[in-house]
Amino acid sequence: MNENAKSPFIHLSLIIPSHFAGQRLDIVLTQLIPQYSRTRFKTWLASGHITLNQSPAKAKDKVLGGETILLHTPHLEKEKWVPQALPVQLIYEDEALLIINKPAGIVTHPAPGHHDGTLVNALMHHCPGLQHLPRAGLIHRLDKDTSGLLVVAKTLETHFTLIKDLQARRIKREYEAIVKGVLISGGRIETQLGRSPHDRTRIAVRRGGKQAITHYRVIQRFSAHTHLALQLETGRTHQIRVHMAHLRHPIVGDPIYGHHTVSSKLNTPLYTALSEFKRQALHAKNLGLTHPLSQHYCEWTAPLPDDMQHLLEILKDEKSK
Repeated sequence: MNENAKSPFIHLSLIIPSHFAGQRLDIVLTQLIPQYSRTRFKTWLASGHITLNQSPAKAKDKVLGGETILLHTPHLEKEKWVPQALPVQLIYEDEALLIINKPAGIVTHPAPGHHDGTLVNALMHHCPGLQHLPRAGLIHRLDKDTSGLLVVAKTLETHFTLIKDLQARRIKREYEAIVKGVLISGGRIETQLGRSPHDRTRIAVRRGGKQAITHYRVIQRFSAHTHLALQLETGRTHQIRVHMAHLRHPIVGDPIYGHHTVSSKLNTPLYTALSEFKRQALHAKNLGLTHPLSQHYCEWTAPLPDDMQHLLEILKDEKSK
């Protein structure tokens, strides 16, 4: 695939793999270039911005495999995301990508109610070229009150490659969490997740949702809590938070899925620490991927933030008594 992120045009050229034979062109395009929607591809096809073997193509055309796709269209009109000189905890940067350690309390990208002061506003100031990329180069996201590592693409080529790797489950994402209750052993959770029919802001385990798989193992057990390592096989919205609540071991401090009540029978330091922990105790600690340029596997680690370390120290003290 060829591209030029600095050009006023999106220019992509690729060959359709043979295993897509028999599928509709618009569906194939959403799988090959997942940063754009099927609706967007239908619009581009209808306006002649996409050719198949140098000939006009339609969304419903069936592919055989081996054809050459050419997309040439002006860049999409961007949302008015404004660069802001905000601090960025940069772990790594080169010409292709950035690795960011996002603090808890920071929204990843602008949304209703959070038009500025987000990680994206800071990233666009740090790297102005991100304004030319879908979602300012973000490959995945973290909830506002989840801390930890994110990868950001600096070119359209890198964005394309990393999105494909993410969909193929080739990007390693490991988290640590502190949950309520004592788990005896690790395990694997597989459910279907979708929007709750009762509250559209919540995610729920439900039939007809998207497959979601989380692996977890015990790091340390306490009297009434467990420190876990978790690895995402899929990456659905709120996946870890919903899965742990589904197991009846919700994440400490989770305001949506955690039933944030603290027993008054606890000793004072632990009661105070749990009462004051107002965000989900979840941190994206390890991130691993194959670098799009060198093709070498790379991995980064962000240590647990101070609030989670402090809570673990209190739990250890409480257990030793």
